[in-house]
Amino acid sequence: MLDQWDNFFLMVGGGAAALAGLIFVAMSINPEVIIRNSTHKNRAINMLTGFSAIFMACSFALIGGQYLGGLGLEWLILWLIATVIFIRGYVIAIGSNMSSIGLNMPRLAGATICYLAEVIGAILLILGHSAGLYVAAIATIVLFAFLISGAWLLIIGVYEHQTER
Repeated sequence: MLDQWDNFFLMVGGGAAALAGLIFVAMSINPEVIIRNSTHKNRAINMLTGFSAIFMACSFALIGGQYLGGLGLEWLILWLIATVIFIRGYVIAIGSNMSSIGLNMPRLAGATICYLAEVIGAILLILGHSAGLYVAAIATIVLFAFLISGAWLLIIGVYEHQTER
């Protein structure tokens, strides 16, 4: 069953790795602005964590000879950690009152739902239901949109911070 998903995992994993690299490069241009602003710092952490988690999930899926339950366990651990990091970072960013760009309930709820859908997909796999692959795939695609827009908000936030000086 997993063999049918190779192209999907190769495409998504490669895209996630490339975007994580681009975010890292963009962050290295203005690290002092990102480090001093809790919103920017936590958004950067969340974007890197999200893209890294997608890359790792795809990497786990491409390990040969693996059964669905094993993949589900790997994904469950991975996505629980990523979910906690995301929610923690978002809550800290909201509480810092440093930059409100993109810090709203629809973004928090939408991305949290994606992360939780990843967890549900993993649980379905552990229980032997291949439908978990579809749940996780859809959640990953939607999460990509949140992560890309979050990366854009990070760039805009840093730019806004610099123009205020």
